[in-house]
Order: sequence, then C-alpha cells, then structure tokens
Amino acid sequence: MEETLVSASTIVWLAFAIGVVFGFVAHRTNFCTMGAVSDIVNMGDWNRMRMWALAIAVAILGTGALQWLGLFDASKTLYTGSRLTWLGHLLGGACFGIGMTLASGCGSKTLIRIGGGNLKSIVVFVFLAIGAYMTIRGLFGVWRVSFIEPFSADLPHGQDIPAFLAAAGLEPATALLLATAVIGGGLLLWSLASREAWRVDVLLGGIVVGATVVAGWYVSGHIGYVVEHPETLEEAFIATNSGRAESLTFVAPVAYTLELLLLWSDKSRIVTFGIASALGVIVGAAIHALLSRGFRIESFRDTGDLVRHMLGGLLMGFGGVTALGCTIGQGVTGLSTLAVGSILTTAAIIAGSAITMKIQYWLLMREA
Repeated sequence: MEETLVSASTIVWLAFAIGVVFGFVAHRTNFCTMGAVSDIVNMGDWNRMRMWALAIAVAILGTGALQWLGLFDASKTLYTGSRLTWLGHLLGGACFGIGMTLASGCGSKTLIRIGGGNLKSIVVFVFLAIGAYMTIRGLFGVWRVSFIEPFSADLPHGQDIPAFLAAAGLEPATALLLATAVIGGGLLLWSLASREAWRVDVLLGGIVVGATVVAGWYVSGHIGYVVEHPETLEEAFIATNSGRAESLTFVAPVAYTLELLLLWSDKSRIVTFGIASALGVIVGAAIHALLSRGFRIESFRDTGDLVRHMLGGLLMGFGGVTALGCTIGQGVTGLSTLAVGSILTTAAIIAGSAITMKIQYWLLMREA
C-alpha cells in the first residue's frame, strides 16, 4: 500500500507541473479556442486557429509515437470506447460552445484568467463546477442518462480511426501509423502553411500545449499504470478520477476540485491527476501574469454581464460532461487519440460558439 501512495503523490506532482507549464505558456501566448473562433468570425484572422491546429497536430503525432513505442495504450481511455454517444457529443459540444462564448472563454481560459486576477472567472469556475457535478451525479445526470445517452451507436470495435482502419483489414500497427501520419502530419502542414504562423507566439503556444497533452498521457498512462494493483489485483491507473489513463481536460476536474474543497474532511477524497493539473494551470498563469506585470483585478460591468457568465458556466459544465470533454479535453486531448466522438464534439463546439457570436453581434447592431 505504501508503494501505491508514493506513486499517487508522484503522479499528482507531475500533473501539477504539466499544468503549470500549460498555464504559463497559454497566458504568455494568449492561447484560447474561443478567441481563435472569434478572430475568424469577427476579423478573418486565422493565426490563433493555426495555433490550436498546431497543438492538435503535436498531440496526435506525440500520442501516436507513445503508442508505437508501447508506452501508452489509447484503448484504455474514455475516448476510444466502442459506444459512440453521438447525441451527447453533438448536444454537449454545442452547449459548451454556447457557454464558453457567454462566459468569455472555455474551461482552460477560465483557469488562466483566474491566475491573471479576473474575478469574473472565479464565478464562472464555481458555476462550471456546479453544472459539471450536477451532470455527473445530480439532476442533469439523470436527464443525461435518460434522454441523451440512449441515442448512441454500439460499434464492433473502438471508435478511433485506427480501429476503423484495422477493421477494414490493415494491421493495427500499420493502421495507427497511417492515421497518425496522415491526420497529424496534415494538420501540421496546414498550421504552418501561412507565413504569419511562423511567429513565436503561434509556434510556442501550439507546440507546448500539444506537448503537455502528450506528457499527460505518458504520466497517467505509463508512469501511473499498474498492471496488478496490490488491493484489487487488477490493472489500475493511479490517482485518476476515471480509473483510466487521463490527460489534460478542464470540466470534470473542476467539479472534482470543488467537491474536494467541500468534502475535505472525507479522507476518501484525494487530489487526483485532473485536480492537480487544473490547479497547476492557475499557478502557471499567475506566475506569468506577475512576471509580465499583467496581473489585473477585473470584475463585472453590470448585472447582465454577471448573468451571462453564470449561465455560460452552467452550460459549459453540462456540455463538457455530456460531451466527455471541452476544447482541450476533446479538442486536443481527445483528438490526440483520433476518436470519432472527439471530432464530433470539437465540430459542435466550434459551431455553437460561432453561431452564438453571430447572434451577439446581431443583437449589438440591433441595439445600436
């Protein structure tokens, strides 16, 4: 048992370090998925979208390399199961996209802004956590299980693209190599095709964010993997809430962070990979904000601003759990496994956010 406790501590501190790096670099480069969508919708600027695409490419290539070397197994994650809950991915993704637009940023951006002194993001954090926890175990969870999850497709194999290729007749190793090279390599080429993409911020943000996702898989899926747990005599992934390999995602971990704070005296509640990485993002962003003298206390403009951020947090909590991830959890981490569900969720998030932005602009022009 002592060895397990030491391993848990190691996993948690490594997760915290990964979160610190993510938060520091994301604050430094203004990495933001909602910002990327907004830049395209409102200004036709694709630079931050290329940064996001570069992060996805690095994550796909790095994750594929880990699997090729036998250091990680994507089939042991939440993303690649044979049950494709297509309605949950589409509806949850759309709700998350709407919510992040109302709340001025996704889950990761909320943590980054807390580190930068934004008081509005603390409110978003709390309501995101409440919405997520209600969707995991509360009222929203009953609705999710009763009305959303039944709309799914049970596949004869995993829902990741390499599994589809293997089912078509390719050797699993060849299928993995082909899918990783084509999709990851294609995204890499597209993200770097523009001369404007060869800027320090775009390259730094894309490469480091993608690399932190790969590092997360290595820590939880390799270092934290136990073939036979001394208590259960079954395989286990130490210090993960899901009991599977995890990497960066910022919806359920925010809910578990609030749960830990509320139930601190319950010794069964422990700091996990997700909680530690989320807290690390706040610390990393705060370090950069202080070093760059960018730490600013910011509050709400009016009551309407407060209500929008509260509603946005709830929608992100519900949508993120229903879709099994957020712009990072599905839009980078999930996509690194080449899961079809992650593709559906990411497309729905972008669509929900873009449509909400268009509506907001129309309302603004109407008032003007």
